[in-house]
Amino acid sequence: INAFILCVLCIGWVKKKTLNSNEKILLLLGCSRFWYLGISWVYSFLLIIHPYHFCVPLLLESLAGIQSFFDCSNLWFSACLCVFYCIKIASFRYSFFIYLKVKIDRIVPWLMLGSVLLAFIFSILVYHISNETQCSSHNYSSQGYYLKHIIRVDEHLVPIFFFIGFVFSTSLTAVVFSALFLLFSLWLHKRKMQTNSMNSLSMDAHIKAMKSILSFLVMYIINYIFFILTLIYARKKENHIAFFIFAFLYAFPGVHSIILIFSNPKLEKTLIRILSCVKC
Repeated sequence: INAFILCVLCIGWVKKKTLNSNEKILLLLGCSRFWYLGISWVYSFLLIIHPYHFCVPLLLESLAGIQSFFDCSNLWFSACLCVFYCIKIASFRYSFFIYLKVKIDRIVPWLMLGSVLLAFIFSILVYHISNETQCSSHNYSSQGYYLKHIIRVDEHLVPIFFFIGFVFSTSLTAVVFSALFLLFSLWLHKRKMQTNSMNSLSMDAHIKAMKSILSFLVMYIINYIFFILTLIYARKKENHIAFFIFAFLYAFPGVHSIILIFSNPKLEKTLIRILSCVKC
């Protein structure tokens, strides 16, 4: 799914020699999710097939750091996309909002850079904390014991979870405020159109953006709830519950990317065209 987004945007980039701000965010978001899921698959494969490889020096720390980098950047890029939709489509007459609306195309690269820097700092913290806990005991008698050791959160990893909670909370806050501002703008615009007995293309743009951001918001809230559940169950012995929670967290980027495809006309048309060719 994320590879499809990357291919479509890269082909369009080669043809047009440029990308608009929306496509830039989608490109970086798709890239971060592609690599995040790829690293997660490698991590899961080693954990199940070759668990003792985690005792190799720097392997566990490197995987944890890289995975955390793409996970954090994924959260912030999706939050930036919601903020972009809000600023670009919502119609407020406040001077500061008008300034943001005019300068948004110049602000987007800085938002992307800030997201990457924050993700990089986060990955360094995860790397160092993982280094303290990696192979604290080398006497693993069985694969099952090692799996339990990995799933159960060590006391040293608690700061990581709280920092991830901070990242989740701030990105969720950005999505919530974007949804509220856009909903309020939609309500004002609808009342204005009813007063003037007119229809507007802006109304359709508001509704489409609102559907996208609300779907983002629902997915974010569900993802946030499951993250809180990891804090509850990861320190307990219900490893099957923890495994189910981690499986959902890994599935979240793919489901969210499907929503992105159907909320973007270009991606949706390309996907429908490909599916029609496959059916033929």
